[in-house]
Amino acid sequence: MTPDFLAGYAKREIDRHLEYRRDARRQTEISFYGGNFLGLKKDAIRKLLETAAEYVRAGVVHGIRFSTRPDTVNRRSLALLSGYPVHTVELGVQSMDDSVLERSARGHSAKDSILAASLLKEASYRTGLQMMVGLPGESGHSAMETARSIIALAPDFVRIYPVLVVRGSPLEHLYRRGQYEPMDLERCIARVKDLFALFLANDIPVVRIGLQANTGFDSGGELVAGPYHPALGQMVVSGVLFDRAAKAIEALGIFPDKGAHVHVHPRMISTLRGQKNANIRRLERLFPGVVPIRVVPDPDAGYYDVSVTRT
Repeated sequence: MTPDFLAGYAKREIDRHLEYRRDARRQTEISFYGGNFLGLKKDAIRKLLETAAEYVRAGVVHGIRFSTRPDTVNRRSLALLSGYPVHTVELGVQSMDDSVLERSARGHSAKDSILAASLLKEASYRTGLQMMVGLPGESGHSAMETARSIIALAPDFVRIYPVLVVRGSPLEHLYRRGQYEPMDLERCIARVKDLFALFLANDIPVVRIGLQANTGFDSGGELVAGPYHPALGQMVVSGVLFDRAAKAIEALGIFPDKGAHVHVHPRMISTLRGQKNANIRRLERLFPGVVPIRVVPDPDAGYYDVSVTRT
């Protein structure tokens, strides 16, 4: 595809999406995702950036962001961005375990990710790091070590994606031959919950967990196997809030036959309760003498804060 073809396609897509924008005052960026932006040819990069920059100069959007592979970030590639309103760059780190990266044929090393993040920070770009869970050869320990390595790089935010087996992918061939076993949903939630809690404890925002709802995945046409669920993020956060509520109740030392008020941000009430109040029922089983357990909205609480008081 020629640079002009790419630019024309980008312009049509930008215009199409802007038609559905509800509030023009909200922060809006043009994003180039789903590929390796800095891996494109120089002419294509410049053409796409120039196309997007026209919308920024016109005041229609606020900036540009893109995702790219860590091994495409160097001083020469970053020089291509000079003069364009690029605010955010996301790196597909995936793992910081070289043995996992090699088995997954990712084509880059942990060292590449460290260098890329350092260069982006040096150039004052807002930096996001994307990690995957369930890659070939990954364990719970290596996933947590990846999270710790990512925290050490001090990104502005993180995204966490589960590995899915998609029809026609090299991973499908490994899966069909019995050489790769994807995580089930329950194990994926447990692992991501630990990662989310670790990032949260270190003040690293997790802006996305799991893929957005996908018609091809929902119908089963494209998805062969793996822990896909359109509400994966909410299920993970619900688990984190449950753990915090249970810990807070236990720490309070509530006497039998005394109830508890669990205080959370108003927007997190349904998330704490869980689907069909599953978390409340779990808390009641865990603390049978604490009756009743009521969820109380607290506008002053942080999104993921949980506190408990006696009734």
